[in-house]
Amino acid sequence: MIHIRNARDDEAELLSEIGVRAWQKAMTSIGEADAMLDAARSAFFNFVSNSWITVTVIEWNGHAAGWAARETLDEKISDFWIDPSFIGHGLGTALLQELEREIAGHGFDTAAMQTHSGNTEAISFFQKRGYAIHWLSIAYNPKLDRDVPSVGLSKSLVSADDGTYGSV
Repeated sequence: MIHIRNARDDEAELLSEIGVRAWQKAMTSIGEADAMLDAARSAFFNFVSNSWITVTVIEWNGHAAGWAARETLDEKISDFWIDPSFIGHGLGTALLQELEREIAGHGFDTAAMQTHSGNTEAISFFQKRGYAIHWLSIAYNPKLDRDVPSVGLSKSLVSADDGTYGSV
């Protein structure tokens, strides 16, 4: 059974480990995740500890299975992590639908997110749910000591006149 709820302030360690496992999988195409693991673990823990109020958790049969955040409580999904061991149960779709409801409920017409361009699994996931790539950027990443291309995706949350989602 799927249950979606707000994060609690005592869940930083649990949620950061979910984020680390999902991040490691997402970093496969870039490589060097092992070299950055300690820094990533610390970054996830610090983020969840300090920003838990912006985090939405999805549970599967009573176990935290993933989480997402809107760090600035605007239309941008800053984090979206499903524990790899829970993929394939519709959790990502349910979590994304909840975030889209929240974003629309706060008066935003569009939901947006970004990821590195090699994260084809995430890009495909979002595209299958109506997101389109709107920009490509290449920025130097000092931890990797190289340029890393990123893509920005967005989706209109405004209903078209025919009752479907899309551009108006």
